[in-house]
Amino acid sequence: MITVLLADDHELVRSGFALMLTVAENIDVVGQVAHGKDAVAHVLETPVDVVLMDVQMPVMDGIEATRLITRATDTKVIILTTFDRDDYLFDALRAGASGFLLKNASPEDLVAAVHAVVDGHALLAPEATLRVVQQLTRHNAARAPRGATAGRHGRAASSTELAERTGEQQRIIDSLTAREREVLTLAAEGLSNGEICETLVVGQATVKTHISNVLSKVGARDRVQAVVFAYRSGLVS
Repeated sequence: MITVLLADDHELVRSGFALMLTVAENIDVVGQVAHGKDAVAHVLETPVDVVLMDVQMPVMDGIEATRLITRATDTKVIILTTFDRDDYLFDALRAGASGFLLKNASPEDLVAAVHAVVDGHALLAPEATLRVVQQLTRHNAARAPRGATAGRHGRAASSTELAERTGEQQRIIDSLTAREREVLTLAAEGLSNGEICETLVVGQATVKTHISNVLSKVGARDRVQAVVFAYRSGLVS
C-alpha cells in the first residue's frame, strides 16, 4: 500500500485529490495538512511514501517544506502547481521535488504520478516540461561563450562549451559513457523510456540500466534532477 499525504491550504482541493486517489486500490491517503510546517512534522513523525505538495501556503511554503522533507527522509514530493510563478518550479526542483502536476490533472494522471515517483521515476506535466526546458535554455544561452552553437535538434553542445566546462560538472560528464550521454540528452528532450528505445533501437531493460547509471553518476534522486543537470551543465543546449 502506497501512503500519501496531501498538503494544500485549500480544503476543497485536498478533498478533491483525496477523492481522486480513491480510484486506486493500493493508494491510501493517510493525512491532510494546510501548510508546509505541518507536512514536515507529519512526515517526520509518521513517514509516508509520497507528499502531494502545494507551493503557496501559509506558515511554511511548499518549497521549504520539500527541502526539509527530502533532506531528512526518502519521501517523494510531487508539486501541485498552476504555474503562477516559474521561479517556484525551479526552486522546488532544487529542493528535491520528484515532479510536477497540474491541479486539474485527471484521476488517472494523479495515480500514475504517485506510482511513477514511488518506482523511482519522475513525472512532469507537459506544460512543466516546456517551462523547465525554456528556462534552462535561456539560462544557458545567457552564459554560453561567444561562438557556441547547438547541434542537430539542439542536443549537442559546441566544442567551445565542452572546452570551457570545468569543475565537478565536467568530471561528472566525463564519467558518463557515450551511450549514457546519449540517453541523458534524449531524456532531456522529453523522450520517454519507450521512445528512447525506439530511437536507439535497444530494449527497455537496456535503457533502464543506462538511466539508473546516469542517476547514480550525476547524483540525482530521479529523472527530473538528471535532466536539470543536463541543461545546467551545458551537456544539452
